[in-house]
Amino acid sequence: MPVLATELMPEWLFQILAWVPAIIFPTASGLQLLAILHKRNAEGVSVTAWAMFAVANMCLFIYTEKYTEMESILGALGTAGINVCIVVACFRYRKPDPKPEARNPNPPPSV
Repeated sequence: MPVLATELMPEWLFQILAWVPAIIFPTASGLQLLAILHKRNAEGVSVTAWAMFAVANMCLFIYTEKYTEMESILGALGTAGINVCIVVACFRYRKPDPKPEARNPNPPPSV
């Protein structure tokens, strides 16, 4: 029979370990959001990656089935919400593509 992590460590340590991702994930995502908002520039930020993080965090919340635990709510749903805000900020502050003429100032002659 497999041994559970709760059987190998004291309860207080297990609780601390539960709070670590609940604090780190939303804080890290929040720092990214603040950087975008402060600079008003989303250059180098992958919209696809942050959208995937949002979906993954929502799925993780459902998978763990800990719907009433604050650690799960903050760590998964809170982070997913911030991830969605990052995606929105990326669209808001993305730089428009330069005009085709600006990309190549010396286009080849027309035939």
